[in-house]
Parts: sequence; structure tokens; C-alpha cells
Amino acid sequence: MRTKVLPLLFVLATLSCFAQEKDSRFGIELNGGPSIAIKKVDDAKMKVGLGFEGIFHYRFYDYMGVYAGWGWNQFSSKESFMGKCYDFDETGYVLGLQFKHPIGNSPVSYYLRAGGLYNHIEIENSDGEIVKDTKHGFGYQLAGGINIPVSKKWSIITGLRFNSLKRCNIEFSDYKRTLDLKYLSLRIGIVKMF
Repeated sequence: MRTKVLPLLFVLATLSCFAQEKDSRFGIELNGGPSIAIKKVDDAKMKVGLGFEGIFHYRFYDYMGVYAGWGWNQFSSKESFMGKCYDFDETGYVLGLQFKHPIGNSPVSYYLRAGGLYNHIEIENSDGEIVKDTKHGFGYQLAGGINIPVSKKWSIITGLRFNSLKRCNIEFSDYKRTLDLKYLSLRIGIVKMF
């Protein structure tokens, strides 16, 4: 009898600890905004681009958590090594650590993020056809911003992100190129906590 009661008491005690949790640990974030390449990609000067991300958050300690998600950013170039009017789409995944802390006694908080990217760059012609895909590779992301609660479970989030993705030895018709995409993104979005 005791061997059956002890595991049952342990399970009930564990569930009651979770039930008393005041702050949500999980969140889903959707954000978007302009992206600005801070250098040429090979010889291609990029126009201001646009992007968005969907991110899942999990807070495992008071102010620390992990985040993971998927993002898309598109940059256009009038002139590039590919010719005239090509788009450079960077898409892929992010996984990293997040530090989020209240500002003073206010409900507003700031956050800092550092993560790894697993992204690729697709080059599209003016008809929207993919003419080159670099395949996925590793890069990194650094980010920071402000989280402004609008209710107990909803927040508005703003931030600035720096992404870096370098894809080496990409073969074109008669030569190889290294595509080194570094850009800043201004983001605004919403967060739903669970």
C-alpha cells in the first residue's frame, strides 16, 4: 500500500507546485519589420529589405530562457553579380538563450538574446523563380529590445536584431563566390504567454 501511495503523493505535490506558478513560462511571438544590410553581399548592394519571425519562448529560470523559431528576410538588388533585379531571400531557423528582466518596478522589461542560425540564401529572378540556393549553414543572431505588457497574457515587443550568415564556395556557372550576409532588423510584434 505504501509503495503505491508515495508515488501518488509525489505526483500530487509536483502538480500543485505547477498550479501555484504565477508567471507564465511559455510564449509565442510574431514580429516583423525592415531589415538593412550593413555591407554588400559579394558585389551586390542591397536595398532596405523586409522580414518576419515566429518564435517560441520557454523560461526555465527567473530571468533566463530559451527561444527557437523560424524567420524570413528578403533583400532586393538592382545590380549584382547575378545581373539586374535579383532578390536575396534568407530563411531558416534560430535557437538561443534569452535574458529578460523588469525595468525597475514597472511591468515593462528588456530582453537580450544570443542564438545560432541554421539558414540559407535563395536568389530569385524578377519572375520569382529560384535560380540559386546556398543550402543551409550556420550563422548567429544577437538581439535586444523592450517587452511592454498590454494585459496579463499579451505583450507588444520591439527590438533590434543583428544576423550574420556566411555561405562559402557557392558555385555559379564558371566561378565560386562567398555570400556573407550581415544585417540589422528593426522588429515590432506581439507575444502571447501561456
